Amino acid sequence: MTGRKERWPKADHDGGIEDAALLIMEWLAEQGIGAMLRVDAERLAEGRPSWTFAASGGPLVVGMRTDAASAALCLSLAVARLRELGVVVPY
Repeated sequence: MTGRKERWPKADHDGGIEDAALLIMEWLAEQGIGAMLRVDAERLAEGRPSWTFAASGGPLVVGMRTDAASAALCLSLAVARLRELGVVVPY
């Protein structure tokens, strides 16, 4: 068990968008938008972008999806796309 504690990185309170992910998703839900962030082990093993963000409902006329190689990039692309669709996501 000694090696296991070192496996997980320490929280970075000055980090990037990953730290805001749950707040963003909760805010989206409050706007009536259902959202999910998912990592796909199969795509990761195949060397394809393994992170997906998808959202639909509320003010979104159509659903939207972004895929990327990292959680940070996926969320950044998703926020940019939501803004393009007229949803001004605060963060």
